Amino acid sequence: MLAIAGCGTEQIGQPAADSAALSSRATSEPAGMPPPVAVDAEGPPETDEGTGPGSGGDRYDEIVENPFLRVVAQPLSTFSIDVDTASYSKVRQFLLQHNRLPRPDAVRIEELVNYFDYDYAGPSPEKSEPFTTHVAVSSCPWNEEHRLARIAIKGRPMQLDQRPPSNLVFLIDSSGSMDSPNRLPLLKRGLRLMLEQLDGQDRVAVVAYAGSAGLVLDSTPGDQQATILAAIDRLDAGGSTNGGAGLELAYNVARENLVEGGTNRVLLCTDGDFNVGRTGTDQMLDTVEMQSKAGVELTVLGFGMGNFNDAMLEQISGRGNGNYAFIDTYNEARKVLVQQLSGTLVTIAKDVKIQVEFNPHAVAAYRLIGYENRVLESQDFNDDTKDAGEIGAGHSVTALYEIVPAGAATVAELPETDPLKYQTPAEPSLAAASGELMTVKLRYKQPGQEQSILQQWAVDDSGRAFSETDTDFQFAAAVAGFGMLLRDSRYAGDWTLDAIEEVAQSALGDDPWGFRQEFVEMVAAAASLRRGTRTD
Repeated sequence: MLAIAGCGTEQIGQPAADSAALSSRATSEPAGMPPPVAVDAEGPPETDEGTGPGSGGDRYDEIVENPFLRVVAQPLSTFSIDVDTASYSKVRQFLLQHNRLPRPDAVRIEELVNYFDYDYAGPSPEKSEPFTTHVAVSSCPWNEEHRLARIAIKGRPMQLDQRPPSNLVFLIDSSGSMDSPNRLPLLKRGLRLMLEQLDGQDRVAVVAYAGSAGLVLDSTPGDQQATILAAIDRLDAGGSTNGGAGLELAYNVARENLVEGGTNRVLLCTDGDFNVGRTGTDQMLDTVEMQSKAGVELTVLGFGMGNFNDAMLEQISGRGNGNYAFIDTYNEARKVLVQQLSGTLVTIAKDVKIQVEFNPHAVAAYRLIGYENRVLESQDFNDDTKDAGEIGAGHSVTALYEIVPAGAATVAELPETDPLKYQTPAEPSLAAASGELMTVKLRYKQPGQEQSILQQWAVDDSGRAFSETDTDFQFAAAVAGFGMLLRDSRYAGDWTLDAIEEVAQSALGDDPWGFRQEFVEMVAAAASLRRGTRTD
């Protein structure tokens, strides 16, 4: 069984990996972690209106927020976990680099919340499970009549020297739209950091694509860094983007060098402007899904603004059983490619799904915050052929539910349907009188396995106030509230940006890399922009 931790007992503030070891190995840049800054810009500032080949502007999928659902009609909530973080970095770029509020559909709240490391306890050494799960419930800070439930997962961490051998193919967009300091040059700096974490058991190949795709470097031992770096340094931006041909070539190279029992992964590095050749998103999705089932997974690293196809990159990373990050600064490159290297490369649990059953005696309605494009049908939970999200080594996943308690005055505001003519509502079972708030179920597969493992446990609500929760709970709630306000959500309640800033500032905990403090600065920037007072 999963180890279930009590609410409010976790401690805060450990780096994602050993900071001294990381700093000593990352020798191509200063070892310290300065406050995140943008890459030096040259020429006019970027916009999201489209400036390169295609000039289509940044593209995002529409997000329709999850509504409140009445428990008597829909007692089950089912979704796939998500460890992507691209939306947070994109929002940061809008606010801190371009002095603009983000477009609402650029804000995926689950990616904002899951950007941060939380000090959830991981599995103990004697446990075989790849992760532990933690549940906490408190009053909801933006609506005191409601409750806020947090479901958190912490993956087993893995030291660099414990990683299995890696067969990596860097698929690098070298098209003309990548010719900007915060695109191809930033990518090269980030790859230098990552290469310093690899060794002789790893293999690296480089494929570039522009007007046509080509093999820049055949699969090479990871400790031959000079050879690999020389190949990367030779890349120049120019031409149009034949993303489809590049993807096919990268997968061919990965298959030719497949490592049984190791990590086989294509790392797609692009500004997302696939505009020449095999451009159809459906064709891309079919390709990456087929390859992931054959054992080659996909990580997507996005760069730049102006032609950034966020919608497509999010979809293909999901189908490729990988993760999706957006790199807007050198420090973000360090976070993704050094601090979180094991989580980026090594999958410890596949097709992870969560299903929550709410008790109608205790809950009138609920709303899953974020995860809109990860919602599953109830029957998908038990269907092992249904694809879901993956967890990497050391990754944490956080999901929040806003709950309307039975008997709350706000129940009257919820939409409802007319009574059924041919059926009567189901009678509550004896378990409904147990006082339980909900039952949480989780399914996952061990890597290489096709049959899922089921875990479940009941959750009580002790009536805890929001002020009594731990700083991780409070900070995650502040990030979710921030996302709702950026989206102009009708569910944002009475929380303000100033109140969110105050909560986040008080919940910084031990913030060794400064990411939480940077979030506070983002909230302040958004508040200034909303007031029309920010001019820097």
